[in-house]
Amino acid sequence: MLCFSQCVDTATEKTTAVKSSKTEKAMDTGTHFKRTTLLVKDIDKSLTIYRDILGFTVYSITESDADSYSYPVFRIPKEAKIRFATLNSPDQIRTMALSEVKGIELPKQQQPIMNASVIRIKDIEGTMKKIIDLGLEHTELKVDESESAGLFKEQSFIDFDGHLIVVYELIP
Repeated sequence: MLCFSQCVDTATEKTTAVKSSKTEKAMDTGTHFKRTTLLVKDIDKSLTIYRDILGFTVYSITESDADSYSYPVFRIPKEAKIRFATLNSPDQIRTMALSEVKGIELPKQQQPIMNASVIRIKDIEGTMKKIIDLGLEHTELKVDESESAGLFKEQSFIDFDGHLIVVYELIP
C-alpha cells in the first residue's frame, strides 16, 4: 500500500505531497485529524469555491459503491447516489472531502450552526471578494489577536449547501 508524506523543497520552501513506500498505519503516532467531509448537492458547483477560490486541488473524484461506508455514517438512504471528491491543501493530502448526494433532497442547515470548517488562506480580501461575488452570505472582516497565532484577519461565509466556512490569514 502506498501512502503520501509531506516533502519540503528547501530551494522554494514549497510543501508538496509525495508518494512514500510507508503505510499510513506505519506512520501512526496517535491522534491525527485526517479530513472533514461536506455533503453537497453538486460537486462541480462546490469546486468553484474549494478549488477555484480557496486553492484546494482535486486528489480524486470517484463514484461510491452501493456498500459505501458513507451510507450508514451519514444516514443516506440507499436510493441516493454518491460521488466522492477528496481535496488536497498545499501542505496536506486529502484534507477535505465533498460527497455529492443525488436522488434525495439534502436538508437545510439549522441554527444555531453546529460546526465550522476553519481554513488558513492567503489574501483574505481577494478571496472574500470572489466569495461575495458568488452572492454567498458572509460576515464582515475582523482583525483579532491570539497568543498562539499572533495577529490575524478572519471572515466567514456560508457555502452553496449551507456549510459555515471560516477563513483566516496570519498578519506578519
